[in-house]
Amino acid sequence: MGYKVAVLMGSPNDADKMAPAAATLERYGVEAVVQVMSAHRSPAAVSAFVSSARDAGYSAIICGAGMAAHLAGAAAAHTTLPVIGVPLSGGAIN
Repeated sequence: MGYKVAVLMGSPNDADKMAPAAATLERYGVEAVVQVMSAHRSPAAVSAFVSSARDAGYSAIICGAGMAAHLAGAAAAHTTLPVIGVPLSGGAIN
């Protein structure tokens, strides 16, 4: 069985910053599934995706978000899978 990791980001604007994570996973033979979902604009979608992630075969979740960076915390609240938060520059973080 191969590994599958979700790479989540809070905005399409974060795609260039999270692309290396997905590329690195793929280079090591780990399937990377990239999704855009916001802890603020679509909390129900985050909850639904993350709550079903284990049953969908995911081994871990990587979350990248700028500003308040709530995505990782919102994801971790709904799963026992490992959640890795990646703070991205933007807004007050600059």
